[in-house]
Amino acid sequence: ELQALTDTRLTKSIKDDLAATITYFSNNITKDRMNYAHHIEEKLPIGSGVTEAACKTLVKQRLCGSGMRWKNKGAKVVLSLRALVQTTNRWQQFWDKIIQFGVEHQTA
Repeated sequence: ELQALTDTRLTKSIKDDLAATITYFSNNITKDRMNYAHHIEEKLPIGSGVTEAACKTLVKQRLCGSGMRWKNKGAKVVLSLRALVQTTNRWQQFWDKIIQFGVEHQTA
């Protein structure tokens, strides 16, 4: 049905948007990404709420405090460590890898 709309007298901009939408649905339906009933049955998240909550917890609370200013490099390091600490087993995995492979000292 959507494909039929591309043949109508729509503006180029609308036709381009419609073509992008058709491509999106075509690419994602065939890869089972949009099988929401199955994902709900499997208790998998289907919305962006989990990601948004993680961003708020990991990023906003740490980087957006009163008077805080960060350079990109410092923010990346702090957020990487924060993600390791707040993710089950990742902190220990991180140190296991450091012990296994060592770490080179880098100067800025």
